[in-house]
Amino acid sequence: MGKHVIVGAGQAGGGLAETLAERGHEVTLVTRSGSGPKRPGISPVAADAADATVMRRLTEGADALYNCANPRYHRWPLDWPPIAASLLAAAESSGAVLVTLGNLYGYGPVDGPMTEDLPLAATGTKGRVRARMWEEMRAAHEAGRVRVTEVRGSDYYGPRSSDQSYVGPRLLEPLFAGKPALVLSDPGIPHSWTYLPDVVRALAAAAEEERAWGRPWHVPTAPPVTIREFAETVCQAGGLPAPRLRRLPSWTLKAGGVVSPFLRELGETRYQFDRPYVLDSSASQAVLGFGPTPVEDGVKETVAWWRGR
Repeated sequence: MGKHVIVGAGQAGGGLAETLAERGHEVTLVTRSGSGPKRPGISPVAADAADATVMRRLTEGADALYNCANPRYHRWPLDWPPIAASLLAAAESSGAVLVTLGNLYGYGPVDGPMTEDLPLAATGTKGRVRARMWEEMRAAHEAGRVRVTEVRGSDYYGPRSSDQSYVGPRLLEPLFAGKPALVLSDPGIPHSWTYLPDVVRALAAAAEEERAWGRPWHVPTAPPVTIREFAETVCQAGGLPAPRLRRLPSWTLKAGGVVSPFLRELGETRYQFDRPYVLDSSASQAVLGFGPTPVEDGVKETVAWWRGR
Protein backbone atom coordinates (compact mmCIF):
# COMPACT_ATOMS: atom_id res chain seq x y z
CA MET A 1 0.00 0.00 0.00
CA GLY A 2 1.15 3.55 -0.66
CA LYS A 3 1.31 6.97 0.89
CA HIS A 4 -1.17 9.53 -0.42
CA VAL A 5 -1.32 13.22 0.49
CA ILE A 6 -4.56 15.13 -0.04
CA VAL A 7 -4.92 18.89 0.23
CA GLY A 8 -8.50 19.86 1.07
CA ALA A 9 -11.20 17.99 2.97
CA GLY A 10 -14.26 19.42 1.25
CA GLN A 11 -16.80 17.82 -1.08
CA ALA A 12 -14.21 15.70 -2.89
CA GLY A 13 -11.14 15.63 -0.66
CA GLY A 14 -12.89 14.14 2.36
CA GLY A 15 -14.49 11.37 0.31
CA LEU A 16 -11.19 10.63 -1.43
CA ALA A 17 -9.41 10.32 1.93
CA GLU A 18 -11.96 7.76 3.15
CA THR A 19 -11.82 5.79 -0.10
CA LEU A 20 -8.03 5.57 -0.12
CA ALA A 21 -7.92 4.64 3.58
CA GLU A 22 -10.48 1.88 2.97
CA ARG A 23 -8.14 0.51 0.31
CA GLY A 24 -5.38 0.29 2.89
CA HIS A 25 -3.34 3.34 1.91
CA GLU A 26 -1.67 5.71 4.34
CA VAL A 27 -3.44 9.06 3.92
CA THR A 28 -2.23 12.47 5.05
CA LEU A 29 -5.05 15.01 4.86
CA VAL A 30 -3.91 18.63 4.83
CA THR A 31 -6.22 21.53 5.70
CA ARG A 32 -5.70 24.87 7.42
CA SER A 33 -7.57 23.67 10.51
CA GLY A 34 -6.65 19.99 10.52
CA SER A 35 -10.26 19.02 9.84
CA GLY A 36 -11.54 16.03 7.91
CA PRO A 37 -12.87 12.48 8.39
CA LYS A 38 -11.78 10.81 11.61
CA ARG A 39 -10.99 7.16 10.94
CA PRO A 40 -8.00 4.79 10.97
CA GLY A 41 -5.62 5.33 8.10
CA ILE A 42 -6.21 9.09 7.84
CA SER A 43 -3.76 11.48 9.50
CA PRO A 44 -5.11 15.06 9.56
CA VAL A 45 -2.53 17.84 9.46
CA ALA A 46 -3.11 21.56 10.00
CA ALA A 47 -0.91 23.39 7.49
CA ASP A 48 -0.90 26.10 4.84
CA ALA A 49 -0.79 24.43 1.43
CA ALA A 50 0.89 27.55 0.00
CA ASP A 51 3.94 26.91 2.21
CA ALA A 52 6.23 25.01 -0.15
CA THR A 53 8.66 24.04 2.60
CA VAL A 54 5.94 22.41 4.66
CA MET A 55 4.43 20.65 1.66
CA ARG A 56 7.80 19.25 0.61
CA ARG A 57 8.17 17.74 4.08
CA LEU A 58 4.66 16.31 4.13
CA THR A 59 5.02 14.68 0.71
CA GLU A 60 8.34 12.97 1.35
CA GLY A 61 7.97 9.36 0.19
CA ALA A 62 4.46 9.96 -1.17
CA ASP A 63 3.15 8.08 -4.20
CA ALA A 64 0.51 10.69 -5.03
CA LEU A 65 -0.40 14.26 -4.12
CA TYR A 66 -3.97 15.42 -4.73
CA ASN A 67 -4.90 19.08 -5.03
CA CYS A 68 -8.51 19.24 -3.82
CA ALA A 69 -8.16 22.68 -2.27
CA ASN A 70 -11.00 25.15 -2.55
CA PRO A 71 -10.03 28.79 -1.92
CA ARG A 72 -12.84 31.24 -1.39
CA TYR A 73 -14.46 32.00 -4.72
CA HIS A 74 -13.67 35.70 -4.83
CA ARG A 75 -10.02 35.14 -3.82
CA TRP A 76 -8.98 32.77 -6.59
CA PRO A 77 -6.54 35.21 -8.27
CA LEU A 78 -4.77 35.75 -4.93
CA ASP A 79 -4.92 32.32 -3.31
CA TRP A 80 -4.59 29.83 -6.16
CA PRO A 81 -1.17 30.78 -7.63
CA PRO A 82 0.86 30.22 -4.43
CA ILE A 83 -1.00 26.98 -3.63
CA ALA A 84 -0.50 25.64 -7.14
CA ALA A 85 3.19 26.57 -7.16
CA SER A 86 3.74 25.00 -3.73
CA LEU A 87 2.12 21.69 -4.68
CA LEU A 88 3.96 21.54 -8.00
CA ALA A 89 7.25 22.04 -6.16
CA ALA A 90 6.32 19.39 -3.60
CA ALA A 91 5.47 16.88 -6.32
CA GLU A 92 8.73 17.60 -8.11
CA SER A 93 10.73 17.18 -4.91
CA SER A 94 9.03 13.96 -3.78
CA GLY A 95 8.36 12.31 -7.13
CA ALA A 96 4.68 11.96 -6.25
CA VAL A 97 2.13 12.07 -9.06
CA LEU A 98 0.28 15.40 -8.82
CA VAL A 99 -3.45 15.00 -9.45
CA THR A 100 -5.34 18.28 -9.51
CA LEU A 101 -9.10 18.51 -9.21
CA GLY A 102 -10.06 21.02 -11.90
CA ASN A 103 -13.24 22.26 -13.53
CA LEU A 104 -14.53 23.43 -16.91
CA TYR A 105 -13.99 27.17 -16.41
CA GLY A 106 -10.82 27.23 -18.49
CA TYR A 107 -12.70 26.46 -21.70
CA GLY A 108 -14.87 29.56 -21.42
CA PRO A 109 -18.20 29.69 -23.32
CA VAL A 110 -18.34 27.00 -26.03
CA ASP A 111 -20.87 25.74 -28.54
CA GLY A 112 -21.44 22.01 -28.34
CA PRO A 113 -20.13 19.32 -25.97
CA MET A 114 -16.86 19.99 -24.14
CA THR A 115 -13.99 17.56 -24.73
CA GLU A 116 -10.51 17.51 -23.20
CA ASP A 117 -8.85 18.67 -26.42
CA LEU A 118 -10.66 22.03 -26.47
CA PRO A 119 -8.38 25.07 -26.16
CA LEU A 120 -8.37 26.86 -22.82
CA ALA A 121 -9.87 30.04 -24.23
CA ALA A 122 -11.54 31.58 -21.18
CA THR A 123 -11.27 35.35 -20.92
CA GLY A 124 -12.75 35.67 -17.41
CA THR A 125 -10.51 35.97 -14.37
CA LYS A 126 -11.40 32.63 -12.75
CA GLY A 127 -11.19 30.74 -16.03
CA ARG A 128 -7.74 32.16 -16.77
CA VAL A 129 -6.53 31.30 -13.26
CA ARG A 130 -7.48 27.67 -13.76
CA ALA A 131 -6.05 27.60 -17.29
CA ARG A 132 -2.73 29.02 -16.12
CA MET A 133 -2.50 26.41 -13.37
CA TRP A 134 -2.83 23.61 -15.88
CA GLU A 135 -0.47 25.19 -18.39
CA GLU A 136 2.25 25.43 -15.72
CA MET A 137 1.68 21.82 -14.64
CA ARG A 138 1.80 20.54 -18.20
CA ALA A 139 4.99 22.49 -18.96
CA ALA A 140 6.69 20.95 -15.92
CA HIS A 141 5.52 17.49 -16.98
CA GLU A 142 6.76 17.94 -20.54
CA ALA A 143 10.12 19.11 -19.19
CA GLY A 144 10.41 15.83 -17.31
CA ARG A 145 10.39 17.48 -13.89
CA VAL A 146 7.18 15.96 -12.57
CA ARG A 147 4.23 13.68 -13.40
CA VAL A 148 0.86 15.45 -13.46
CA THR A 149 -2.74 15.09 -14.52
CA GLU A 150 -5.93 17.08 -14.00
CA VAL A 151 -9.44 15.72 -13.45
CA ARG A 152 -12.23 18.09 -14.54
CA GLY A 153 -15.89 17.79 -13.63
CA SER A 154 -19.02 19.80 -14.19
CA ASP A 155 -21.26 21.06 -11.36
CA TYR A 156 -21.32 18.55 -8.51
CA TYR A 157 -24.18 16.76 -6.83
CA GLY A 158 -24.39 13.85 -4.43
CA PRO A 159 -23.54 12.99 -0.82
CA ARG A 160 -21.28 15.62 0.79
CA SER A 161 -22.42 18.29 -1.68
CA SER A 162 -21.94 21.74 -0.19
CA ASP A 163 -24.15 24.80 -0.29
CA GLN A 164 -22.14 25.98 -3.31
CA SER A 165 -23.64 23.15 -5.37
CA TYR A 166 -26.52 24.33 -7.58
CA VAL A 167 -28.35 21.02 -7.07
CA GLY A 168 -27.11 20.43 -3.53
CA PRO A 169 -28.63 21.82 -0.33
CA ARG A 170 -29.86 24.99 -2.02
CA LEU A 171 -32.18 22.83 -4.17
CA LEU A 172 -32.81 19.91 -1.79
CA GLU A 173 -33.81 21.96 1.24
CA PRO A 174 -36.79 23.73 -0.35
CA LEU A 175 -37.87 20.59 -2.23
CA PHE A 176 -37.98 18.56 0.98
CA ALA A 177 -39.81 21.41 2.72
CA GLY A 178 -42.40 21.61 -0.07
CA LYS A 179 -41.34 25.14 -0.93
CA PRO A 180 -40.38 26.75 -4.26
CA ALA A 181 -36.71 26.37 -5.15
CA LEU A 182 -34.83 29.26 -6.74
CA VAL A 183 -32.82 28.54 -9.91
CA LEU A 184 -30.41 30.80 -11.79
CA SER A 185 -31.87 30.49 -15.28
CA ASP A 186 -34.38 28.70 -17.50
CA PRO A 187 -34.90 25.32 -15.77
CA GLY A 188 -35.42 23.67 -19.16
CA ILE A 189 -31.80 24.05 -20.37
CA PRO A 190 -29.77 20.78 -20.52
CA HIS A 191 -26.83 20.70 -18.11
CA SER A 192 -24.23 18.11 -17.16
CA TRP A 193 -24.12 17.22 -13.46
CA THR A 194 -21.12 15.31 -12.10
CA TYR A 195 -21.69 12.83 -9.27
CA LEU A 196 -19.30 13.35 -6.35
CA PRO A 197 -18.46 9.65 -5.78
CA ASP A 198 -17.47 9.52 -9.48
CA VAL A 199 -15.15 12.49 -8.85
CA VAL A 200 -13.45 10.49 -6.10
CA ARG A 201 -13.13 7.43 -8.31
CA ALA A 202 -11.64 9.52 -11.12
CA LEU A 203 -9.05 11.13 -8.83
CA ALA A 204 -7.91 7.78 -7.47
CA ALA A 205 -7.81 6.19 -10.92
CA ALA A 206 -5.86 9.07 -12.48
CA ALA A 207 -3.15 8.72 -9.83
CA GLU A 208 -2.68 5.02 -10.58
CA GLU A 209 -3.04 4.94 -14.37
CA GLU A 210 0.13 5.94 -16.20
CA ARG A 211 -1.85 6.58 -19.39
CA ALA A 212 -3.63 9.40 -17.56
CA TRP A 213 -0.47 11.36 -16.83
CA GLY A 214 0.49 14.42 -18.84
CA ARG A 215 -2.98 15.52 -19.87
CA PRO A 216 -6.41 16.40 -18.42
CA TRP A 217 -9.41 14.08 -18.17
CA HIS A 218 -13.10 14.64 -17.62
CA VAL A 219 -14.82 12.87 -14.75
CA PRO A 220 -17.15 10.21 -16.23
CA THR A 221 -20.44 12.10 -16.23
CA ALA A 222 -23.96 11.00 -17.20
CA PRO A 223 -25.82 12.61 -20.14
CA PRO A 224 -27.16 16.09 -19.34
CA VAL A 225 -30.56 16.71 -17.81
CA THR A 226 -32.35 19.97 -17.11
CA ILE A 227 -32.68 21.34 -13.60
CA ARG A 228 -36.40 20.69 -13.87
CA GLU A 229 -35.75 17.02 -14.73
CA PHE A 230 -33.23 16.77 -11.92
CA ALA A 231 -35.69 18.22 -9.41
CA GLU A 232 -38.44 15.88 -10.64
CA THR A 233 -36.10 12.92 -10.16
CA VAL A 234 -35.34 14.07 -6.60
CA CYS A 235 -39.04 14.35 -5.79
CA GLN A 236 -39.83 10.95 -7.27
CA ALA A 237 -36.99 9.32 -5.32
CA GLY A 238 -38.01 11.05 -2.11
CA GLY A 239 -41.77 10.60 -2.43
CA LEU A 240 -42.16 14.38 -2.44
CA PRO A 241 -44.71 16.65 -4.14
CA ALA A 242 -43.91 17.81 -7.67
CA PRO A 243 -41.19 20.47 -7.60
CA ARG A 244 -41.91 24.16 -7.88
CA LEU A 245 -39.05 26.08 -9.43
CA ARG A 246 -38.77 29.84 -9.46
CA ARG A 247 -36.23 31.58 -11.68
CA LEU A 248 -34.07 34.14 -9.92
CA PRO A 249 -34.20 37.47 -11.80
CA SER A 250 -30.80 38.62 -13.05
CA TRP A 251 -31.23 41.97 -11.30
CA THR A 252 -31.56 40.12 -7.96
CA LEU A 253 -28.22 38.42 -8.52
CA LYS A 254 -26.59 41.76 -9.35
CA ALA A 255 -28.13 43.43 -6.31
CA GLY A 256 -26.99 40.59 -4.05
CA GLY A 257 -23.48 40.95 -5.43
CA VAL A 258 -23.21 44.37 -3.83
CA VAL A 259 -23.01 42.74 -0.38
CA SER A 260 -21.98 39.16 -1.22
CA PRO A 261 -18.59 38.51 -2.89
CA PHE A 262 -19.75 35.00 -3.83
CA LEU A 263 -22.84 36.25 -5.67
CA ARG A 264 -20.81 38.99 -7.33
CA GLU A 265 -18.40 36.42 -8.76
CA LEU A 266 -21.21 34.31 -10.25
CA GLY A 267 -21.63 36.85 -13.04
CA GLU A 268 -18.47 35.62 -14.77
CA THR A 269 -19.77 32.05 -15.09
CA ARG A 270 -23.46 32.82 -15.61
CA TYR A 271 -23.10 31.65 -19.24
CA GLN A 272 -22.97 28.07 -17.96
CA PHE A 273 -26.68 28.25 -17.20
CA ASP A 274 -27.91 30.40 -20.07
CA ARG A 275 -27.19 27.78 -22.76
CA PRO A 276 -26.77 23.98 -22.92
CA TYR A 277 -23.72 23.02 -20.87
CA VAL A 278 -22.59 19.56 -21.88
CA LEU A 279 -19.52 17.61 -20.76
CA ASP A 280 -18.29 14.76 -22.98
CA SER A 281 -16.43 12.13 -20.93
CA SER A 282 -16.23 9.36 -23.53
CA ALA A 283 -12.44 9.57 -23.84
CA SER A 284 -11.78 9.40 -20.11
CA GLN A 285 -14.05 6.43 -19.46
CA ALA A 286 -11.75 4.13 -21.41
CA VAL A 287 -8.60 5.34 -19.64
CA LEU A 288 -9.95 5.70 -16.10
CA GLY A 289 -11.75 2.38 -16.34
CA PHE A 290 -15.33 3.17 -15.36
CA GLY A 291 -18.50 4.78 -16.64
CA PRO A 292 -20.69 7.41 -14.98
CA THR A 293 -23.30 6.71 -12.36
CA PRO A 294 -26.77 7.16 -13.90
CA VAL A 295 -28.50 10.28 -12.60
CA GLU A 296 -31.40 8.23 -11.23
CA ASP A 297 -29.03 6.13 -9.10
CA GLY A 298 -27.00 9.13 -7.97
CA VAL A 299 -30.14 11.00 -6.96
CA LYS A 300 -31.37 8.03 -4.87
CA GLU A 301 -28.07 8.01 -2.98
CA THR A 302 -28.23 11.78 -2.58
CA VAL A 303 -31.76 11.65 -1.19
CA ALA A 304 -30.74 8.94 1.29
CA TRP A 305 -27.75 11.02 2.39
CA TRP A 306 -29.89 14.12 2.80
CA ARG A 307 -32.35 12.28 5.01
CA GLY A 308 -29.65 10.62 7.07
CA ARG A 309 -27.54 13.70 7.79
